[in-house]
Amino acid sequence: MKAAPASQKRLLDLAEVDSVLDRLAHRRRTLPELAEIDELAARVARLATQVIAAETEAGDLAREQSKAETDVDAVRARVERDQKRLDSGQVSSPKDLAGLQSEIASLTRRQGDLEEVVLEIMERRETADGQVATLSAERDELAAARAAAEDRRDAAFAEIDKELGEVKAKRSGVAADVPADLLSLYEKLREQFGVGAAMLQGGRCLGCRTSLSIADVNRIKAAPHDEVIRCEECRRILVRTPESGL
Repeated sequence: MKAAPASQKRLLDLAEVDSVLDRLAHRRRTLPELAEIDELAARVARLATQVIAAETEAGDLAREQSKAETDVDAVRARVERDQKRLDSGQVSSPKDLAGLQSEIASLTRRQGDLEEVVLEIMERRETADGQVATLSAERDELAAARAAAEDRRDAAFAEIDKELGEVKAKRSGVAADVPADLLSLYEKLREQFGVGAAMLQGGRCLGCRTSLSIADVNRIKAAPHDEVIRCEECRRILVRTPESGL
């Protein structure tokens, strides 16, 4: 392939611009906020699951408390009814009177037992409600931290994308100075190796950092100035400059 020496040297400018684009792309991919957001999102998700479990437990206890209170009310109503019968003097038979008194005593004990159950459930429910509140607050705090990290990420993205746009515009201008066939070869090599062209400096390829053999140096010296040279080691385009040591 043939190309004017000036066009070949322009590849070095293009490679420099592409290295800037690569650094910006790498910076965009590796923003510390991205890892922070992923970690916070995972923690928020775990807490959301814990909140649901705590809310479920609190809801079950609320229903259990309601049932126990209903049972207490039912027993209390029976005690009040029986006590009214006893106080009214309607029961005159000693046997019936003793039975009624026994039933009232039994129901009173039953009421006391049920009230103890209600108190125990209330204590458990209070603990469960506290757990819901604690976990919910922690979840909300982490969600706010994630939102703040997302804001920082978006601001960094905007800054990087602005710079990327400027550098890409510059690249278009540089690429316009390179012949189509040479540019096509450069792009193919860049896709394969990350860098498509490198300077030959002091008999050394700056792409792979390999020193050329005497035979290769002599071959390049003998080549026409417009011939496109490739590094025998890394196959990148070797751009000759006054610093090439030829």
